[in-house]
Amino acid sequence: RFMRPVKIRNLVLGEGKTKICVPVVARTETEVLQQTGPLSDAVWDLLEWRADWFEAIDEPGQIVRILRLLKNTAGERPVLFTVRTGPEGGEISPDAEAYIRWNRLALQAGADLIDVELTMGEKVLETLTGAAHAEGAYVIGSSHDFAQTPPAAELQRRLTRMREMGCDIAKIAVMPQNRADVLTLLQVTEQMSRELDCPVISMSMAKDGVISRLCGEVFGSCLTFGTVGKASAPGQIGTKDLALVLDIIHKSLNN
Repeated sequence: RFMRPVKIRNLVLGEGKTKICVPVVARTETEVLQQTGPLSDAVWDLLEWRADWFEAIDEPGQIVRILRLLKNTAGERPVLFTVRTGPEGGEISPDAEAYIRWNRLALQAGADLIDVELTMGEKVLETLTGAAHAEGAYVIGSSHDFAQTPPAAELQRRLTRMREMGCDIAKIAVMPQNRADVLTLLQVTEQMSRELDCPVISMSMAKDGVISRLCGEVFGSCLTFGTVGKASAPGQIGTKDLALVLDIIHKSLNN
């Protein structure tokens, strides 16, 4: 079985250099504008709207408005819509109905990808992968553990399940208790990037895990998250430094 890269607009995930995603973490439209302003001078490949931070998430017109604004900022680059829930490190804990409603609206408003958490359950995953694919959009299945790094077998199970549920890309983020935990994550990433037929995104968070955000191309993680301003998770690096390191690694691997 060979991993099939995923092409979203002009972006190909799953081949070549690890791509950079910049999260927009804003409570108001004014903050969105403040955060997207500096993006024109930065190096990045994909824009993520962390809508769980947004105060007016329950106003459909506002979701559409911000997404249009972000699509305008992104130009030919894809926009990812994410509602991160409380248990997975997010700002809100919606019921399944609201979660589906917001994601459907984002797809209708032109989001290129949505992030759907594995813990939302089969029904939500099936509904949203179906809705995304009907719109010609893609789904990142995701799982986050801010307390620990589960055993390798559990990480493998989660990534495999995402693919079985129809997700186009499988993402896992975990918190290391020690450096050995970081090696566990990298080993699972390497294995699953060979065994799954979809691209994998993985990261070990906080200080110990920083290396995992840099060496994706070596171990098989197709995307890393970098900041222009506010970070959305512990251990994220500024895009300028990130791009420099990713370039060095890419060159050394392709000499």
